[in-house]
Amino acid sequence: MPSPAARIDSPANPRIKAALALRDRRGREAARLTLVDGGRECLRAMNAGAAVETAFVCRSLLTTSDARRVVEKVEQSFGPFGAAIELVEVGERAFSKVAFGDRSDGVLLVVGVPQRGLGDIALPAAPLVIVTEDVEKPGNLGAILRTADAVGADAVIAAGGTDLYNPNVIRASVGTVFSMQAAAAPAADVLAWLRQAGIRIVATRVDAGPLHVDADLTGSVAVVLGSEAEGLSDTWTGPDIEGVRLPMLGIADSLNVSAAAAVLAYEAWRQRRIPA
Repeated sequence: MPSPAARIDSPANPRIKAALALRDRRGREAARLTLVDGGRECLRAMNAGAAVETAFVCRSLLTTSDARRVVEKVEQSFGPFGAAIELVEVGERAFSKVAFGDRSDGVLLVVGVPQRGLGDIALPAAPLVIVTEDVEKPGNLGAILRTADAVGADAVIAAGGTDLYNPNVIRASVGTVFSMQAAAAPAADVLAWLRQAGIRIVATRVDAGPLHVDADLTGSVAVVLGSEAEGLSDTWTGPDIEGVRLPMLGIADSLNVSAAAAVLAYEAWRQRRIPA
């Protein structure tokens, strides 16, 4: 086993503070790094080829098989010319400072933020694309990524100013953000990209006439969902954009955006598995 540097026990250690700075978006953008917390999430990030720079490991907290496997993979990165991944041993006090809440699986990774753009998305002949616009809550975006992975969607595009690699997005997506084709871009660029690719656009609106079950979600299609507070912007209006709504029979006028995404994604899955 490699010999890492002396164990860090103080939560005030500069290495811990540097990792904590990555919880802030400005810190992530400046360093082009983010945090992945939890054994399952870390393992999925590594298996997807994420560029891991540092692994903070608290061995007394390595209670899951996924977390132990992450440490094994980190240790296997050591070779005759040094370590591809830096392993930093930390005590429980220091780890509790840098870990997220009660998610203490004993391992946290510092990884490079993937630099993916719309031009990096490779689509099959009849793709299903999930598009979000200005989704404010990282947990909702992460849940949408998880749903997209579950139904076999081909890409998730975050339109607007959304931070795809917020640590809370990674956590809520259970690491699927690293294996899913995902990119962020301004809404106008996303719309132009969809049109150029010949992908039909189905936009969810509370004031639309047709229900989601009456929309054709087969073939090349993008399902577009707006923010929790404002819905979709005027970017998503036009003669080639079909509006749909979910039935709301109570006093509420809309669902949480991640719940709406799940309903639409599984309706698309249902329609697409029916033989032509």
